Amino acid sequence: MSKLYEKYLLLKRQNPSILYLFKSGFFYIFLAEDAKKMSSLLNLKLTNLNNTVLKCGFPINNLSKYSQFIEDFGYEVHIVDLDTEQTHSSSEYILNSDIKNFIQKLSEIDSNTLSISQAYSFTENISHQAKKFIKRWEMKF
Repeated sequence: MSKLYEKYLLLKRQNPSILYLFKSGFFYIFLAEDAKKMSSLLNLKLTNLNNTVLKCGFPINNLSKYSQFIEDFGYEVHIVDLDTEQTHSSSEYILNSDIKNFIQKLSEIDSNTLSISQAYSFTENISHQAKKFIKRWEMKF
């Protein structure tokens, strides 16, 4: 039995009503019964994880799109990041990922190369983005 499937079974025993979506490389994947349910709902192709376990998934850049569809259908999804072994609700995971990407972009800015107008524009954009993050944070939590 694969480590991924063992983790799935452990989580399903803890809370069988939640759908678990695993981040695996450049994809998010559902397993077993969750895969069957999401495959038909989202029109995702079912494939084999191994001889007995089915999976379906989508590329990581489609997370927001599929998460919204799943929420609209009334399902609760938790994302399991296999790199960190942490499980988060999809909205929390997406917000944290967006904030992490935003901070990464900030760290790449070389303030010595910005003109005054670029610096003002940059500051305005940071303020706007930060306000959006705060609003999303307050709405979700």
